[in-house]
Amino acid sequence: MASVKPVVVYPPAADGGRRVRVDDQFLGIAYGLLDIAEFLRRAGIEDADEAYVAASGLIEWRGGGPGAWGADPDGDPA
Repeated sequence: MASVKPVVVYPPAADGGRRVRVDDQFLGIAYGLLDIAEFLRRAGIEDADEAYVAASGLIEWRGGGPGAWGADPDGDPA
């Protein structure tokens, strides 16, 4: 059985973008769930969509979950 490498989504940068990688491969900067879904489709997960990204156990979210896309300029939680 082949091992599944988790997708790591890093904390949001000042512009809200989050680095995304699988193993040692950098996939890109995502600005929303749709971006991550596109990265996964390019990596061979054809059924990836926003709902898949939000619920997938293969994704390790660092610095906030699928709803965290940058700091609110007023410091208030979204």
